[in-house]
Amino acid sequence: MGTIAVTYGNAPTRQARQRHLYAVPAPTKQPGLRLTRRGRVVLFLVAIAVVLLMGVTFGGSTAATDQSGLPVAAQTITVKPGQTLWDIAVAANPNGDLRQTVDDIIELNSLPSAGELQIGREIAVPAY
Repeated sequence: MGTIAVTYGNAPTRQARQRHLYAVPAPTKQPGLRLTRRGRVVLFLVAIAVVLLMGVTFGGSTAATDQSGLPVAAQTITVKPGQTLWDIAVAANPNGDLRQTVDDIIELNSLPSAGELQIGREIAVPAY
């Protein structure tokens, strides 16, 4: 014959205790990054400092000295209608390099380009 176990009512049942072993603690949710007003100001100032440092490092450089430059011997001419820098360079330095003569005229008069001549303007031309 067999046996039957019967429980009546709310009789407590015995459950085995479970034991959990963790090698690493359970991850906790980290709050998102939050910048305070002071943190934003510091971040802004650091960014400005980096931009300025890059400008100083990679920017152009000039040097001022106490020595005066040598004056360039030059003559002054007035631009006539239809006259170009090439015509003026041929007249000023017929046997020389015309490209270099045009560059010298542009540099001496601080012209932005070779096409910036105005009729009646007086320009300096180096004497060769």
